[in-house]
Amino acid sequence: MIKASTAGFIFLITLAVPQATFAGPEEDRRAFVAYFETRFPDVPFAEFANGIYAIDQNARDQWLDIEEFPPYEFAVEQGASLWQEKFPDGKGYTDCFKHSENGIRQRYPQFDDQAGEVITLELAINRCREKHGQERLEYGGENMLALTAFIAFESRGNPFNIKVPADEPRALAAYDAGKQFYYSKRGQLNFSCADCHVVSAGQYVRADRLSAGLGHPTHFPVYRSKLGALVSLHQRFAGCIRDVRAKPFELQSTEYRNLEYFLTYMSNGLEVNGPGARK
Repeated sequence: MIKASTAGFIFLITLAVPQATFAGPEEDRRAFVAYFETRFPDVPFAEFANGIYAIDQNARDQWLDIEEFPPYEFAVEQGASLWQEKFPDGKGYTDCFKHSENGIRQRYPQFDDQAGEVITLELAINRCREKHGQERLEYGGENMLALTAFIAFESRGNPFNIKVPADEPRALAAYDAGKQFYYSKRGQLNFSCADCHVVSAGQYVRADRLSAGLGHPTHFPVYRSKLGALVSLHQRFAGCIRDVRAKPFELQSTEYRNLEYFLTYMSNGLEVNGPGARK
């Protein structure tokens, strides 16, 4: 416990040094991966895509039983139907997402240099709808979750390959904002994301163990058994912020999109395996 906490503290101090000291995001990612590979030496890199099931065998056994009849399969089927629908102008989602047959999820989030902001998959879906005269879907709503569940399912096996263009200062600023969010303490409990999922990864909170931050975005949206429903990555962000007794941001806020940008970049090389099932 002491060794793990000390290593985590040193790691956080290292990443807290001003960005100019380092060459860029790729050095951050390598340090992030190396930390978890050292912390959990018996866990292969690819296994971190499975969250807590990579480090807790009992939980993994239960998860494998659940996956025999996955609780998210109806949402995937619903998403497939929505994906195939045509808009009134005769166009569809495939007209917005080129090369969708090769998978989509692994390419998001991405930085849009024209808009000057991070575009998540959910934001891209609503952009597509607006382009073809349709109303935006509710973030966290049933149809959006079903669509993203289907897209994730169809993208399984594709490794994340998120880009932070070195020649685009706004992209680097968005990445840095997401990084700062991840390591900043907040709320009445004065916790950061990293306090739970870096320093305390693998340790118990009541009856549950905390998952490693490496690989967190790979399996969303996630069916949560205790809620009996799918939740998006941003809904999970909001839940964590509420847990530390802070006020959550709006879904698809700039803060959450930048956080997703940073956290997904940290998971580059891990395969999409969503939608997932969690407690």
